[in-house]
Amino acid sequence: MDHLSQTALIQGPDGKPVISHNIPLPTILPTEILIKTIAVGLNPMDYKIPTNFPSPGAIIGCDLAGTVASIGSEVAHPTRPLNVGDRVCGGVHGSNALDHESGAFAEYVKADARLVLKIPDSMSWEEAATLGVAIKTVSLSLWRSLGLEATPERPTENPFPVLVYGGSTTMGTMAIQMLKLSGLTPIATCSPRNFALVKSFGAEQTFDYSQPGCAPDIKSFTKNSLKYVLDCITDAESIQLCYAAIGRAGGRYSCLENPPQHLLSRKAVKADFVMPLKIFGKRIALGGGYERAACQSTFEAGVELIIAAQKLLDCGQIRCHPPRILSPGFGGILEGLDLLKRGQVSGQKLVVRIS
Repeated sequence: MDHLSQTALIQGPDGKPVISHNIPLPTILPTEILIKTIAVGLNPMDYKIPTNFPSPGAIIGCDLAGTVASIGSEVAHPTRPLNVGDRVCGGVHGSNALDHESGAFAEYVKADARLVLKIPDSMSWEEAATLGVAIKTVSLSLWRSLGLEATPERPTENPFPVLVYGGSTTMGTMAIQMLKLSGLTPIATCSPRNFALVKSFGAEQTFDYSQPGCAPDIKSFTKNSLKYVLDCITDAESIQLCYAAIGRAGGRYSCLENPPQHLLSRKAVKADFVMPLKIFGKRIALGGGYERAACQSTFEAGVELIIAAQKLLDCGQIRCHPPRILSPGFGGILEGLDLLKRGQVSGQKLVVRIS
């Protein structure tokens, strides 16, 4: 590799991941930074987007941690100055049909400086690589989609339950922490083997989603008053269970995949599909209900949410989801994507060291 090219994992002609050693270094805008990648985190969207919406040549991947290699001329970080060599983490729009340079699975990654987090000294690269997408997704879900008023900065004194379906996922444990810090009462579904993990992140009660009595048990625990649900899985079973668990008066249901409309069976429940890539404020060129117009207000809200998250990180109030560290290098990413596709990941976040 010379100084103008790099190795990256890109979409091949059919969208399948291919390691390429001759990818140009990304060109940064005045408000962006260039990050030398140290570790990357894997998310289901890293295989789902290329599979369903192939864009050959696009760099794959959304989560990364690394060091600042260069800084755009107009960069002004919202919480504190950024300098070359600083440790940062964040999420980017990988597999981007409109910008093939925008992906995390590369030796160098461009990112909007306003949406990155500075990594605390006590945190490892692998831990930091679990944070970016989770913080962005959960923040949009709880405070934009569900419309919760309580926040970690302004916790409520009148707690009420919020159900997190898929509590042992990376999104689930982040949501549980944020809810707990906001003074609310997080409850969660997961497998019994993950009950202890989920409770360690702050869940008040856990429920085995595979049991026929799960929804009635949740209704009993919440006294038929559950109003808010975040579904981190979003399949037919999860939707039906969540809708059955919501109390008689109805409420709000937020999910992370585009739900089949025929499953949204209760008029008293307001459903919303969260597209975390909206946080970048740019048009999302996908199909099947995943497309989105550019939205400056979502970007501005995202910047405020990142400022709040940085304060929590600095105070040690956010824990990372347990990383499962795979073989180093781009081959390790391919291994991890295969594990995700085969559903062989539970209670861990797959992380790969790049350098």
